Amino acid sequence: MIRTLPHRPHYYHVVTYGCQMNAHDSEKIAGMLDRMGMEPSTVREEADFVIFNTCCVRENAERRALGNVTWLKEVRKSKPDMIIAVCGCMIQEPGMAETILKQYKFVNLAFGTSNLHKLPELLYETLDSGMQHVCVEDKDVIAEGLPVRRLRQDAAYLTIMYGCDNFCSFCIVPYVRGRERSRDMKAILYEAEGLAKSGVKEIMLLGQNVNSYGKGLPDHPTFASLLRELDGIGIPRIRFMTSHPKDLSDELIEVMSSSRHILPQFHLPVQSGNDEILKKMNRHYTREQYLDRVRKLREAIPGIGLSTDIIVSFPGETDEQFEDTMSLVKEVRYDSAFTFIYSPRTGTKAARMEGLIPDEVSTDRIQRLIALQESLQQETLKRFIGQEEEILVEGLSRRSKLAVSGKGRHGISVTVDGNEADIGRILPCRITGLKNNTLMGERI
Repeated sequence: MIRTLPHRPHYYHVVTYGCQMNAHDSEKIAGMLDRMGMEPSTVREEADFVIFNTCCVRENAERRALGNVTWLKEVRKSKPDMIIAVCGCMIQEPGMAETILKQYKFVNLAFGTSNLHKLPELLYETLDSGMQHVCVEDKDVIAEGLPVRRLRQDAAYLTIMYGCDNFCSFCIVPYVRGRERSRDMKAILYEAEGLAKSGVKEIMLLGQNVNSYGKGLPDHPTFASLLRELDGIGIPRIRFMTSHPKDLSDELIEVMSSSRHILPQFHLPVQSGNDEILKKMNRHYTREQYLDRVRKLREAIPGIGLSTDIIVSFPGETDEQFEDTMSLVKEVRYDSAFTFIYSPRTGTKAARMEGLIPDEVSTDRIQRLIALQESLQQETLKRFIGQEEEILVEGLSRRSKLAVSGKGRHGISVTVDGNEADIGRILPCRITGLKNNTLMGERI
C-alpha cells in the first residue's frame, strides 16, 4: 500500500550500531523497504527516510546514536518531508521510546527489536496520519520469511535464535531482546538451503547464546544437532557466535571436530579470570571449568582459533582479581580479544552494586591488558607462518590496490596479492608473515 502513496519516501538510509544481530536486522529492514518500492541512498542527508537501528549494550553506542539523531534535526529544516525513525535495542529499554518521541519531536517513529515485521504497517500509519508513532511489544514473536537485502552476496547472516535467559549481572540484553526463543530447525535448514543455491560461500549463525539453541522446541534439538544438519547442506564455510561457556557441550566439540564445513574458530567470552568476580557477574562457571572447555576444544581441534570478551574494573574488582584475568589471558593465549572497561547499564543488577572503580585505575588496567594481549597475539599468530590457509576475499586491501584481504578459516584477517575480480572467491594461500594483527600470504 505504501507504493501507492503519492507522498511516500523514495530513498532510504539505514544507520546501524552494535552487534551482528543488529546488522542482520538492518538487512531485513532494507529488504522490507525495497519491497515497498524504495531505493537505498548512500548519503544520509539525501534520503527521504532515515532509520537509526540502535544498540544499548554500551552507553557510548547509545550516546552516539542520539547524537546522530540530533544532527538530523538541522538537515530536516531543509527537508521538512524527511521521515526519521529510531529502532533497535535502545528502544526496548523501559520508557525509552516515549522519551525519544517527547524530547526529539522531529522523530516520526520508534519501534522495538521484536516489531521489525510491523515496519510496513507502522510506516503507513505514520505517513497517513502525519503523527508520531511508537510500537514496543511482542517480545516473544518470531517472524519468519522477512525479505533481506544482504550486505554481501558471498556471505550471509542466519539467525537461529533470539533473546537470552542468562541474565549476566552486567548485561541489558535479556531485558531488551527478551527471553530465549529458538527458530524451528526446518525453517533454519530451508533458509540455509536457499542461501546455498544463491551461491553463498559462508554463513554466520547468530544468537545471543547459540549453545543453548533448541530450548523450548517440541523435539528438543541441540545446537550440535543443528550444526550436523547444516554441515550436510554443503555451504563451504560455517561460523557462529556467540557462545556461553557454561553451555559448551562435549557433543558440540565432537561435531565441530568431525565436520567438513564448520570452521575451526570459537568465540568464547570469559569476561573475567577470577571466580569471585565471575560469580558476581552471574556467569555460572568457574575459571577452572572455563579452562577445561578450552583444553577440550584444543585437544579435539588442534590449531583452533580462539577469541574472547573481557571486562575490567567490574564493581569491587581488586588488583589481585584483575591479575587473575591477566594470568588467564597468559595461559589461554587468545588469537584476539575484545576488551572493555565496565560500563553501568541502568536496569541491570550490576548497576546497583557498590565499589565502582576509579577511572584512572580502570584506564591503567585496560591499557595493561591490551598491551599483554597484543604481545601474546603476535606470538600466537606466528604458528600460521608456513601453513596453508584459505581465505574468503572480502575486498581490496586498505594499503594496496594490488592486494586483497579476507578472513581465514581460523577467523584471522589475511592479505594476499589480488584484485577486485577476487572479491567473493575462496583463495588458497600460504602464510608468509605477520603485520600487526594481520597475516600476510602468497597465493597457491
